Amino acid sequence: MEQNQLDRETLSCSICLDLLKDPVTIPCGHSYCMKCIKNFWDEEDHKGIHSCPQCRETFTPRPVLKKSTMLAALVEQLKKTGLQAAPADLCYAGPEDVACDFCSGRKLKAIKSCLVCLASFCEKHLQPHYDSAAFKKHKLVEPSKNLQENICSRHDEVMKMFCRTDQKCICLICLMEEHKGHDTVSAAAERTERQRELEVRRENIQQRIQDREKDVKLLQQELEAIKHSADKTVEDSEKIFTQLIRLIQKRSSDVKQQIRSQQETEGSRVKELQEKLEQEITELKRKDAELKQLSDTEDHNQFLHNYPSLSALSESTHSSSIKIRPLSYFEDVTAAVSELRDQLQDILRDAWTNISLRLTEVDVLLSEPEPKSRAGFLRYSCEITLDPNTANSRLLLSEGNRKVTFMNQPQSDSSHPDRFTDYLQVLSRESLTGRCYWEVERRGIVYVAVAYKNISRTGEGNECLFGANDKSWALYCSQGGYKFGHNNIWTSISGPGSSRVGVYLDHRAGILSFYSVSETMTLLHRVQTTFTQPLHAGVFMQPVENTAELLLIPTPNTFNPTLDRLTRTDTQTLF
Repeated sequence: MEQNQLDRETLSCSICLDLLKDPVTIPCGHSYCMKCIKNFWDEEDHKGIHSCPQCRETFTPRPVLKKSTMLAALVEQLKKTGLQAAPADLCYAGPEDVACDFCSGRKLKAIKSCLVCLASFCEKHLQPHYDSAAFKKHKLVEPSKNLQENICSRHDEVMKMFCRTDQKCICLICLMEEHKGHDTVSAAAERTERQRELEVRRENIQQRIQDREKDVKLLQQELEAIKHSADKTVEDSEKIFTQLIRLIQKRSSDVKQQIRSQQETEGSRVKELQEKLEQEITELKRKDAELKQLSDTEDHNQFLHNYPSLSALSESTHSSSIKIRPLSYFEDVTAAVSELRDQLQDILRDAWTNISLRLTEVDVLLSEPEPKSRAGFLRYSCEITLDPNTANSRLLLSEGNRKVTFMNQPQSDSSHPDRFTDYLQVLSRESLTGRCYWEVERRGIVYVAVAYKNISRTGEGNECLFGANDKSWALYCSQGGYKFGHNNIWTSISGPGSSRVGVYLDHRAGILSFYSVSETMTLLHRVQTTFTQPLHAGVFMQPVENTAELLLIPTPNTFNPTLDRLTRTDTQTLF
């Protein structure tokens, strides 16, 4: 029996504690079930190295496993002896188990730990705790590897007390010495108090779990709804665009057909006229031959006799009209088609702005708060270029239309319906929807603004000036401070002076914020409203000392206060 038990221990897997199944031997010499060691190594894959569960020797790369035929044969032979399973009371402790402190040799798994004995016991060695009255007051708990933590490191005594003053477990000797006079209770009493607090916390956590599970369910429903709506919208949009494409193709085919039909009609007319002219030429040549023949007649009497018989020439009505009529083919049709293309481009551009606005207005349960740091704002950074067609004639655009400078003399004589005629203002080319962030580097007195595209452009009235009407919002910036204006209501604002202003727009949420940007960001003013149209960034300049410059800079992805000192030289490096 002992020999059979020894054989069984030798041929058992130290992971599952059962007889080896498909045995494999790893490089260090230990053997395991193939499935057990595979599962063990699968959990170590993220480390990049693999180890032996017994000796902890590591292997790189992961060893290739092959079934050990010799061990498999020995296992089969052992099974034939009738010892397929270990006795019920022989359950050996694995690496992750708590071992019995009283077993000698290979230790069995502990089923209980005693807080008085500070030891763990298998079923066999635990029996005295049940049978003997001497162990009646001992406290049995689930197997624990941390029993030694219950021993006072100074006095080697069991810690049965708790010091509320120092918030630590202590033994009775500690109570009489360094903790004398402290607020102390038994560990059991403190546990009872803490247990009540723990239950309250658990109830709160469980309630939060329920709330979060409801939220997760709502979000899952939201995801499904978003997907369904997006799929249907994509399908419907494709159908509509297909119809538009077919309509344009139909119109293209109609134009082509009409051109060819008109070509055939006009060509027939030309050919008919050409045939008539050719007949006339033939007739004229015949008449000319008759006249030449008569002219060459030497007999005077014969000449006079035949002359009256010559028929009179018919008058031609074609040659003169062909000479004086201006030629016109299909160039006007090309011009008309080009005009249609330009009109469609304008319509599509405006329609696309409207579509983009609708896309940004898609509403879900989630809402992102306004960023708290410049790095957070830079997630929404956007490059903005100024539209030359809107710039007042005394504003010079440069640096790829990102820089505007006031000039004494007009820079453009061309008139454009979008140009600001009187105020030194300019709007961005890009329309702004969704979340956007940009920064303005200024010199002199500048209004940093946003405005609707349909703001008035001609004249000196409030309907044109940024901040003086209901179609624009403006931050007045000067050395003396700041003012914010909308609908011609201006409010003085206090804040640190800086040559750079940051602008954050959340179009859907109706949030517009202005920040003073230096090594830190300081909120100057925030607007909460409802934007009904896409916005455009705007700039108003006053001719202070005839030199005022403004830079709309493409914001970097990172912000280093040491490198980014916001000086003119530093600003130039951002391009």
